[in-house]
Amino acid sequence: MDKCAIVTGSSSGLGFEISKSLLALGYKVFGGSRSGTEIEHGNFYDVELDLSSEESVEEFYETVREFTSEIHLVINNAGICEMSPLTEMSVESFEQHLAINTLGPFLLLKNLESFLIKNETHIISILSTAAHYGYPNVSAYNASKFGQLGMLESLKKEWKEHKLRFTNLFPGAIDTPLWDKMGTKFSRDKMLKVSEFMEVFNFIVRSPSVIQFPEITFLHREGYLE
Repeated sequence: MDKCAIVTGSSSGLGFEISKSLLALGYKVFGGSRSGTEIEHGNFYDVELDLSSEESVEEFYETVREFTSEIHLVINNAGICEMSPLTEMSVESFEQHLAINTLGPFLLLKNLESFLIKNETHIISILSTAAHYGYPNVSAYNASKFGQLGMLESLKKEWKEHKLRFTNLFPGAIDTPLWDKMGTKFSRDKMLKVSEFMEVFNFIVRSPSVIQFPEITFLHREGYLE
């Protein structure tokens, strides 16, 4: 039987590349995004998903259940980031970061339990170094990622009886299309390439299931981007 994976934020960037990689490894992939994903593959299921909406998350899982009752791999990837000094950031923008980056993973995992496979399901969360390192001008992003990490640490203990694998990834800045929209002057040469991120990701996914990687921090050799 094919292994099944869920990938959030599959329409672009890391989610897009992760989806393609998992398909190449033989997974059936349920890609969740608001705008749709331009992947044409017999084992790819393009499912509408707005992580800030509980109704949307529930409908996403209703679609998944039409094809499988078991999920082997969950890639908690979708997120947003806006650069702005705290005093200039709107309440609406701060709340949106929490809605997508913190509430979204909460809703995704809250509705996952009935799909879990004991001793098998692997939950990989792409958190960024911003989950444990404070950067200037991204207070909302920092707060949302710190919050997501706290939620995951609690859930690990709540689901201990399922004997799952949780992997929290803390990559530094990655050169994705996200930076095109942020209007920053950071050098792309000091960011990880998507292909370099995928080297780490694929190593984890391909490793024997008896090995767990609770936390991995990795970034460009130039160090933290500030």
